[in-house]
Amino acid sequence: MYVMGIDAGTQSIKVLVYDSVAHKKVALAKAPLTLISKSDGTREQKAEAWLVALEDAILSIPEAIRELVEAIAISGQQHGFVPLSQSGEVLYNVKLWCDTSTINECKEISEIAGKEVLEECGNPILPGYTASKILWLKKHYPELYDKVWRVMLPHDYLNYVLTGAAVMERGDASGTGLMDIRSGKWDLRICNAISSDLIQKLPEIREEGVIGFVTKNAAKRFGLKEGTKVTSGGGDNMMAAIGTRAVRDGSITISLGTSGTMFSS
Repeated sequence: MYVMGIDAGTQSIKVLVYDSVAHKKVALAKAPLTLISKSDGTREQKAEAWLVALEDAILSIPEAIRELVEAIAISGQQHGFVPLSQSGEVLYNVKLWCDTSTINECKEISEIAGKEVLEECGNPILPGYTASKILWLKKHYPELYDKVWRVMLPHDYLNYVLTGAAVMERGDASGTGLMDIRSGKWDLRICNAISSDLIQKLPEIREEGVIGFVTKNAAKRFGLKEGTKVTSGGGDNMMAAIGTRAVRDGSITISLGTSGTMFSS
């Protein structure tokens, strides 16, 4: 059985086809990405650039191999804010995890929500997380915020492009700053600290498993087989933890990329 893993990183889109029976790599391809950087800490990317890179990477894999792929999973850079309209348009550049231009918005959300609420939910409001990016868009481009239908994260957006399913995987959702990590649900108090209608713009939180199937349009653009299963996937570091078995006591994984991280169970 051939399965396809897609990694949407800060620097590139990588695509791997793996034979799960023979336990070996079948094909590997990647396409580069660029950053939009400004002196105020802005770090953004164009969502369409992700799709162009994904198309380039997948189509560089021989069609005979692509036709045998039976399931797809996507990992992606975490915390980025993809403001999606109901027609599927990305309304503004994607503010990335490494964007630090929203420090003031972090302070504002923290003050309104209050220390007790943030401690109960188990997440501070940090510039890297999604929450402050949403408030930034509302303050600077209120007309665009009003058009937001769903708040998406990078890998969830790619899931949406492939399947049409606008859902968010629970692990990645925990890094938005909007979720109570103990209950696994969106926290209305934090959402209201940003906007009273934000809770309506958040997608359903889904557990792991199949979230949809490659649509006809996605199959045509990306050279995939229509109806191929697409699973929930997850954030890149969480997927790395599983892949390196850092979910066991005594195991530690160190990842050195655009960021440096160390994690264990």
